[in-house]
Amino acid sequence: MPFAAAPLAAQQPAAASPAPAMVLTVQGFADGADIPVKFSQAAPGVAPGEGMSPAINWTNVPAGTQSFVLNMRDLDVARNRTTEDQAHWVVWNIPASSKGMTEGQPKGAQLPDGSYQHSATGLVYRGPGAAATGPKHHYIFEIYALDVKLDVTPGADAFESRTKVFQAMQGHVLGKAVYSGLFRRPAP
Repeated sequence: MPFAAAPLAAQQPAAASPAPAMVLTVQGFADGADIPVKFSQAAPGVAPGEGMSPAINWTNVPAGTQSFVLNMRDLDVARNRTTEDQAHWVVWNIPASSKGMTEGQPKGAQLPDGSYQHSATGLVYRGPGAAATGPKHHYIFEIYALDVKLDVTPGADAFESRTKVFQAMQGHVLGKAVYSGLFRRPAP
């Protein structure tokens, strides 16, 4: 009597559904759309190189997350003739229980939730600031879920801080989500 193989589906255990991907949302503009002046260096009353940070939320956090890192950068700037882009805002050790950040984060090395922040301007959010005479710049917001809390304090500048944070993150990223916006200063 010939051997009858069971159907392939019956031979394999049912695969678990993959966890949904992390989702990042920046309030006030659609992904890929223009960033409102309100969140830029061009907003009325804003100190040079600063701005008001937008509200940011994330969902579908991977199991085992111990902290988050937020990185905002300008892809159209080549800093000091290198491949390094502009560090607009690096925030690390955001608590694992956090689902986002409110609009208008305060200045200072440490935020009220215990996370650290740094930008090319200093210990503050640096809004988009592309010149009115050139093309729109591409600003990227990235959120990383990590399986550790980082043992990193702010460096001498944002670029040193970002380098230290990204080095410490290696091997600890559980998930990532990205959101983008465009900006050019309004014509005077």
